Amino acid sequence: MAEIDIGKHCQIGSCSQKGASAKGSPDWGWQHQLPVLISRLQRERTVAGNMSAVHRHQDDHKCEKLAVQRPRMAATKELVQKIVESKDISKSKGRRGAKNSATAAKVALMKLKLHAAGDKGLPQAERTYLQVYLPKESKESSQPMFFCSKWSVGKVVDYAASLASLKNNNNVLTAKKLRLCHPQTGEAFQMDDTLLSLLAHQVAPLYNGGNVVIEYLDNECTGLETVSDYITQT
Repeated sequence: MAEIDIGKHCQIGSCSQKGASAKGSPDWGWQHQLPVLISRLQRERTVAGNMSAVHRHQDDHKCEKLAVQRPRMAATKELVQKIVESKDISKSKGRRGAKNSATAAKVALMKLKLHAAGDKGLPQAERTYLQVYLPKESKESSQPMFFCSKWSVGKVVDYAASLASLKNNNNVLTAKKLRLCHPQTGEAFQMDDTLLSLLAHQVAPLYNGGNVVIEYLDNECTGLETVSDYITQT
């Protein structure tokens, strides 16, 4: 059986397994169980092989040990396969949300480029296209727009407000402020962040061709309570 490189040694003093996570982590249990099962499967195959070397054909003898060994091997092999498959599924689910958002944005980007409003003088390479979902009180639910990727969030908000004819009291201390919010988490972005930094965010990035929400929020409010009030599918 080919050897598999499964990483560094376990952190548990009494355990010399490779590839094991720290005790208490989500992967610690299966990483200790799987090598044991694989080792058992190898031993069972060795025993079965030794028996077969003596008794080439099962019809030539009546070997009770071999009859018991084969179902045990099958059960162990099935258990190993289930553990491996379950880990593959859990890893793929973790990546699926981000992958789906990125794919949807690429498809939407082509449509946005046909209809989006913005400064036509901006070079194509600097444009970020977004479907901007407008405040609840607006007549339209959303508008396609494009902005300069080098702009700050504050400038994006001002420009979007101008394109959508939104009342903008961001310079009034006590008034509700127009804020740009994440289309999935609802978090209000900092005004001095740049679009480039939001597009490059490691955990919850914006996507060129994706969605964003603009809404009036109280000064102490950090984001939207329910994004689904604006976007039914994100």
